[in-house]
Amino acid sequence: MIVGFPPGGPTDLVARLTAQHLSEKLGQQVVTDNRPGAGGSVAGILMVRAAPDGHTLFTASNGEIAISPNLYKKMAYDPAKDLAPVSRIGASQLVLLVHPTVPAQSVKELVALAKAKPGAINFASSGVGSTAQLSAELFKTLAGIDIVHVPYKGAGPALADLMGGQVQMLITGFSAALVHIKSGKLRALGVTGSNRVKAMPDLPTIGETVPGYQMNSWYGLFAPAGTPALIINRLQGEMAAMVKRQDMGDRFVSLGLEADASTPQEFAVQIKEELAKWAKVIKLARVPQQ
Repeated sequence: MIVGFPPGGPTDLVARLTAQHLSEKLGQQVVTDNRPGAGGSVAGILMVRAAPDGHTLFTASNGEIAISPNLYKKMAYDPAKDLAPVSRIGASQLVLLVHPTVPAQSVKELVALAKAKPGAINFASSGVGSTAQLSAELFKTLAGIDIVHVPYKGAGPALADLMGGQVQMLITGFSAALVHIKSGKLRALGVTGSNRVKAMPDLPTIGETVPGYQMNSWYGLFAPAGTPALIINRLQGEMAAMVKRQDMGDRFVSLGLEADASTPQEFAVQIKEELAKWAKVIKLARVPQQ
């Protein structure tokens, strides 16, 4: 199971839950292989070079599949053509986090602070072209503030430096952040979706302060293009079974995720729609192509 980011981030956590389920149901050990770099593209290159026999799989997010093709002028592969969608696995809102030393207790106060001190707030991301970067860039644009991007090779390293105070802000998945929010090591100011989340119902949405702001992240399972339909359908069936398991459902919810399977065809349609959506977001946020 190839993952395009280091251990500790939301994509990695989803991959490990998926690998655990597949190991149990297929009777074969599924090993998670973290290959970070270029917003998940390093892992994508390994995937498209793998034999289409169902023994090499890819857990990826909308960052690698729908954002990168819009952001990079030249990619070594085309996610829409070189990867075979198996199933959606789940989705999550993201959460805006700041280091506890940042003198802002709300999104409104953070915006005011950023306007008072342009360029003084550094925001981390899980890499150039990641959902984390684009979420923050859109926030920056719609709020009319000047904050500085500091890219990392995954959500895990970005979280570590945020907790260490090397950066002041990060927008990332709930799954990796919840334990640090509850411990007080990080302060959560808002969520990125249109509704508040069950895990923290008192936490407002960013859109309540910054009109028009809304972002979500999703995760899915892929195989190399050309993988036989029989294998794709078997894997999809296991994803559908996984999201119905009570223990897995509870685990996803505890991580701030919503388990959700789909058919390969439904997933392919979603990816096409997401490619168009992120092209608009990148243009609106004025993020230059790499």
